Amino acid sequence: LRFLVCCLLFLESSVYATIVSHDGRAITIDGNRRVLLSGSIHYPRSTPEMWPDLIGKGKEGGLDAIETYVFWNVHEPTRRQYDFSGNLDLIRFLKTIQDQKLYGVLRIGPYVCAEWNYGGFPVWLHNMPAMEFRTTNKAFMNEMQNFTTMIVNMVKKEKLFASQGGPIILAQIENEYGNVIGSYGEAGKSYIQWCANMAQSLDVGVPWIMCQQDDAPQPMLNTCNGYYCDNFQPNNANTPKMWTENWTGWYQNWGGKNPHRTTEDVAFAVARFFQRGGTFQNYYMYHGGTNFDRTAGGPYITTSYDYDAPLDEYGNLNQPKYGHLKQLHDVLHSMEKTLTYGNVSTIDFGNFVSATIYKTEEGSSCFFGNVNETSDATINFQGETYIVPTWSVSILPDCKTEVYNTAKINTQTSVMIKKPNEAEDEPINLKWLWKPENIDNFLLKGKGESTMKQLFDQKIVSNDQSDYLWYMTTLNLKEEDPVLGENMSLRINSTAHVLHAFVNGQHVGNYHAENGKFHYVFEQEAKFNPGDNVISLLSITVGLPNYGAFFENVPAGITGPVFIIGKNDDETIVKDLSTHKWSYKTGLSGFENQLFSSESPSKWSGDSVPFNRTMTWYKTTFKAPLGSESVVVDLLGLGKGTAWINGNNIGRYWPAFLSTEDGCSTECNYRGAYYAEKCQTNCGEPTQRWYHVPRSFLNPKGDNILVLFEEIGGNPSFVNFQTVGVGGVCANVYEKNVLELSCNGRPISAIKFASFGNPRGKCGSFEKGTCEASKDVVNILSAECVGKEKCSVNVSTEKFGVPECDGATRSLAVEALC
Repeated sequence: LRFLVCCLLFLESSVYATIVSHDGRAITIDGNRRVLLSGSIHYPRSTPEMWPDLIGKGKEGGLDAIETYVFWNVHEPTRRQYDFSGNLDLIRFLKTIQDQKLYGVLRIGPYVCAEWNYGGFPVWLHNMPAMEFRTTNKAFMNEMQNFTTMIVNMVKKEKLFASQGGPIILAQIENEYGNVIGSYGEAGKSYIQWCANMAQSLDVGVPWIMCQQDDAPQPMLNTCNGYYCDNFQPNNANTPKMWTENWTGWYQNWGGKNPHRTTEDVAFAVARFFQRGGTFQNYYMYHGGTNFDRTAGGPYITTSYDYDAPLDEYGNLNQPKYGHLKQLHDVLHSMEKTLTYGNVSTIDFGNFVSATIYKTEEGSSCFFGNVNETSDATINFQGETYIVPTWSVSILPDCKTEVYNTAKINTQTSVMIKKPNEAEDEPINLKWLWKPENIDNFLLKGKGESTMKQLFDQKIVSNDQSDYLWYMTTLNLKEEDPVLGENMSLRINSTAHVLHAFVNGQHVGNYHAENGKFHYVFEQEAKFNPGDNVISLLSITVGLPNYGAFFENVPAGITGPVFIIGKNDDETIVKDLSTHKWSYKTGLSGFENQLFSSESPSKWSGDSVPFNRTMTWYKTTFKAPLGSESVVVDLLGLGKGTAWINGNNIGRYWPAFLSTEDGCSTECNYRGAYYAEKCQTNCGEPTQRWYHVPRSFLNPKGDNILVLFEEIGGNPSFVNFQTVGVGGVCANVYEKNVLELSCNGRPISAIKFASFGNPRGKCGSFEKGTCEASKDVVNILSAECVGKEKCSVNVSTEKFGVPECDGATRSLAVEALC
């Protein structure tokens, strides 16, 4: 009986377990080698209400797995005090992946980079005695092991590792350490070995990966990150070729332009990777999302983390990128057995053109790759002639018929539009209340929470509990002091990202650092008097560094020295205040009193609402926009600050920070290697004008509250809410493919343009070419599509008639309204 009970208990615990292993060809799941396509979706950059839709769109887009980092600083904001509530509910996110029957990739780190504040490290960690990050430092290793073990135990408790029947097939320790290991010397090598041993000791039952770690100790699997990883080779013959971050675009900085990576180039990179033996690939990002609250890193990472990903910041399909990659995924999955078990051979045609053949007893599959940046290739293969466009890969699942080419996009382009809030009679005339930020105590008395005879780094004093830190000192000057005079100035050596300076209650000036130049000297004329003079300096951070060797030691705040300069005749008198008694105060009173809360008892004024006033709070009510489309708030006219919707912090805003005028182009050539500055838009415009308002933050009925804290002065009268949706769709689909149009839940209202033959132009500016189909293409498509939310039409001469196009590739160009 005992034997039977033991057997039953064993079966109960193991019958649903998934065995994940690997060899040199692929990740193997339950004994089958797999082609695995994954996408990064970071749970704190969206909301729990969005997760099922985002993950479902990933599945519909052909993904096998969802990848996420784990963000230490938001989960343990204070040492040994944890938070997994709301959009920090990691377990709920992983179970949502499981509900969609997808795999999970859990990148614990706990260093994550990710353009996330401080790379995911809590600042209290930096402030522990004798602390040094990411090396053989006992205090750091103890804290890292404690957090990593806690996360693993949480996941184990819910049976979410594949070895327990859960979705997680891979786990990651550390992150891109190979990029900086040289700076740490022998201690770096010892540290990475410790990481491997510690991770392996946790016994998760699935393989551990280390990305960008060429010397990853066994049994860690080393993987590649970058725009292209086809040249990557693992450090061990038993490690499959894996790509953990295929950067689908790039992040944006305050003052920077909008970067874009073309659909053709992303598809080319993926196809090229699989052509050359890859079997696991993850998009970073598949959905970028939003840096809510103070989570954006940098410094100067924007609130939007759209990343030009296949799903945009709000969760809408970014077409054609989403659809073109979906088609690629379908083709790769159809070849899974051949790619993972077939014998591989290559033909070099010269001029950067090659064919790769995967062959099994059942059949063969082929890739034709053209890495030439300037010319198409015509090749002869097995007696047939094929044309491979510049910088593209053609895929032939049977080595005979091309079913996909990375440069030939057959999916629609969605034209996204913003529409006014129809729930409001006058959506751009919101009624505002206001309240000044109470700073008199700091400006006139200079008294804070603590006092020290030294200027300290902002991280040390504030523990990153706020963007704001006051540095205050009182200077007594005797009438005969030689520094006194008519020509006096205040000189500050600063590493504050933004600085406001006050002397005796008067605003002397402010300054924001140029991105990448956060160590500067601020000097401004100031009036000092005999007797006591109060100097109040407000240091503001805009995201802490998240990358690089020893990034934790990059200073922030007023690190000094601070001088008073007096000029009398030809003499310059310099008085160093750095070792004076300095008083410190973290945060601002409006934040402490939670003026942003919908339950705040504070009184606001509706009289004579001031505009362009520094340090001012604004408040208004509005109706939630009708429908289910994504909601944004337009903050054009404001300066810099923070915004809340019904008490939810939607992030920092800074529309006053314009990008430079040069470096943008309306055209983007997909040919040739991509880099972040290659394809940019939004020159001379606010870096970010629209800010995401998740529907779950809104009350669908009744009033909603918007609160703004404005630092530098702005005009809230232009603020308004809008919805984001598909306004039109267009496509240029090659013959023998299928045209698929969708207005994302709205009906197709009209066919604005249609031509089958050799149409010219691009979305929004199509025109007929030199040949045209014999039938009325507009009428045919109107009958097939108008009034429907989506339609599907075969692009063929049987449907549209025969265009007289001598030698030209025939296609159907369509533009439709939603």
